[in-house]
Amino acid sequence: MTVLPTPHIALDQWRALIAVVDSGGYAQAADALHKSQSSVTYAVQKIESMLGVSAFEIQGRKAVLTSTGHMLYRRALALVGEAGDLELAARKLSAGWEAEIGLAVEVLYPPDRLIEALARFGAEAPRTRVEVIESVLGGTGEALLGGQAEIAITPHIPPGFLGVPLINVRLVAVAAPSHPLHQLGRELGEGDLRPWRHLPVRATGSTRDRRTTTVEVEQRWTFSSMSMSIAAACAGHGFAWYPEARIRAELAAGLLKPLPLGGAEVRFIDLYLVQADPDFAGPGVRRLAEILAADSALRS
Repeated sequence: MTVLPTPHIALDQWRALIAVVDSGGYAQAADALHKSQSSVTYAVQKIESMLGVSAFEIQGRKAVLTSTGHMLYRRALALVGEAGDLELAARKLSAGWEAEIGLAVEVLYPPDRLIEALARFGAEAPRTRVEVIESVLGGTGEALLGGQAEIAITPHIPPGFLGVPLINVRLVAVAAPSHPLHQLGRELGEGDLRPWRHLPVRATGSTRDRRTTTVEVEQRWTFSSMSMSIAAACAGHGFAWYPEARIRAELAAGLLKPLPLGGAEVRFIDLYLVQADPDFAGPGVRRLAEILAADSALRS
């Protein structure tokens, strides 16, 4: 049995210290906490006396953090944050399955896989709403970091998170059969692409990997949806790399044709399954993540 030390400082006392720093003074902290100034002052003094340290020092007419105070402030933020997360997780578990789950999905992920996974989850949790946030190359990770999503399918694992490999997506460079690039009748090089219009889909994140989203060309139409880009390509207005799963029907119907780039017409991107906080995930988040991971394992 692990014996843990018994804390002697209450969370409310740590909250008082945080409020003094964030609000800029004892009076402001008292207003923010809806407490008397004397009770806030007492809470901070209690921390200092019990630990034998000084959290603040007087400079002029203002109390500022000491070096020890900076450390206490950082650790107090983490402690109070963890306690809040624990309480939230406990409330979720006691209430049963979550009312709503945010799922950020990279647009490269095959739609049929996503729909099948959602259908399985919906059969088990019909009262849990799922908000699907579709994004392009980077936006999924930002939705995770910003708190909009509990689960993300993303090509980039944000720092501090763990990702489970989900799928390796095959991208193919294509254009309509009538496009001038197909009329050259030979293997193409990078220079052959430059005079013609590229039809990329705009990345929704603040950062983007130019190696996978664009090439150096003289003309470009950038779309906010992949369906519009594909429609423009089918109409002969340009070329682009698309997930093969997204254009199977167009390839089969002869509306699009792979460009003969000597193997460079194919690119691959790995997608990962990332949870915002696996330790405090509710039953719905855990189950949806299991379904997505299991579906990937069955198809690999």
